[in-house]
Amino acid sequence: MARPYPCGPIRLDLLPASRSVNAKNPDVVPRPSPVVCALVIDLRALRDDPDRLRSSQRVRGEDDSVVDRLLDLDSRHRSALSRFETLRAEQKSVGKSVSKTSPEEREELLAAAKKLATEVKEAEAEAGRLGCELESELKNIPNIVEEGAPAGGVDDFAVIDQVKTPREFDFTPRDHLELGEMLGAIDTDRGAKVSGARFYFLTGVGAMLELGLLNMAMQQAMANGFTPMVPPVLVKPETMEGTGFLGAHADEVYHLPSDDLYLVGTSEVPLAGYHAGEILPADTLPIRYAGWSSCFRREAGSYGKDTRGIIRVHQFNKVEMFVYTHPDAAHEEHLRLLAWEREMLDRLELPYRVVDIAGGDLGASAARKYDCEAWIPTQGRYRELTSTSNCTDFQARRLNIRFRGEDGKPRFAATLNGTLATTRWIVAILENHQQADGSVVVPEALRPFVGQDVLEPVV
Repeated sequence: MARPYPCGPIRLDLLPASRSVNAKNPDVVPRPSPVVCALVIDLRALRDDPDRLRSSQRVRGEDDSVVDRLLDLDSRHRSALSRFETLRAEQKSVGKSVSKTSPEEREELLAAAKKLATEVKEAEAEAGRLGCELESELKNIPNIVEEGAPAGGVDDFAVIDQVKTPREFDFTPRDHLELGEMLGAIDTDRGAKVSGARFYFLTGVGAMLELGLLNMAMQQAMANGFTPMVPPVLVKPETMEGTGFLGAHADEVYHLPSDDLYLVGTSEVPLAGYHAGEILPADTLPIRYAGWSSCFRREAGSYGKDTRGIIRVHQFNKVEMFVYTHPDAAHEEHLRLLAWEREMLDRLELPYRVVDIAGGDLGASAARKYDCEAWIPTQGRYRELTSTSNCTDFQARRLNIRFRGEDGKPRFAATLNGTLATTRWIVAILENHQQADGSVVVPEALRPFVGQDVLEPVV
């Protein structure tokens, strides 16, 4: 008989009971069921220090009363689960006694067993209902913000550093689209004709510039111990949800209903799912991957913003760093990812600043995020080129990715990500390195990957 509440009672001390062992690798278990989402927030830690989540919610500008609701649901769920298990144990005991009793006593025991069976079903249903409520509430809780992150919204970031003074031009600079058209590098008109608004063709030196950027990024990643990866760009719902992209920003994601698959907006998603349901050998941490993929974003809610050129588009290419590491090492690894991003920007001779993103502008999975923003001369402002996030154990809990600690017990890993190059970088390169005649000087470090020192106008 089907349970009235399919998710059932949440057992925090156990993995889903349906898991089985892989004979070839005992540490690999199948992809977790959605019930594992109940482990998104460590309830034991919440009980011990509820003010930590309250503070995080306030930094994000979110409702901190959710903590009281969670604690109440957790208490009621544990009480209901305890009652269910007590009644079930009593039921088993009575069941064993029936065959040992005399005929006179058997009738009374059978009646008691029947009553207990009803009570067990009711208790299980109640525990299941509360478990579903708790799971639903937990799935909507974002990651706990790292101490030190700025509070506030999108405009409340903190500038950490500023590199290179923006160039002063002795001519009127052209924007990246005008330059791209002069160079025969960008064609947005035909992109719109073929696919619609916010699509484009990169042609000639434009295509070579993007390929050069991504190859340069991949070479740098490999030099720093990353394994290059070309992941799938279509993923299952549990992978997309496990990484935290089906929450508040689900309308940004392209969905293929017929196949129930999602197009990824970053290779972070498939790379996070790569080790789902596995226990990683502790001595292999950190595990670093560099994913090269096309990325797709609906740009919902951006009507009228950045409609010119290739700053905000539906499809682009990117090299993304992704790391699995020990939770205690995550903070330092985050700073390393930022340093590698900055190294790329320095090699491309771009003026940029580093910003610490405020809590209210963090994605659901991020505990801390740093962006590098390059100066765009024709806009007179900085625009994001890179982003690196420390997701602590938030994604690993949802995807059941663990390692064995020193005591031999499994612990959830930490995951981090960071952009190393993307199509948008072309905007900053063209505008910052342009010359009066419309030519563009290729940064010295990029020349071997592009095959030219200067991009010359063809129109």
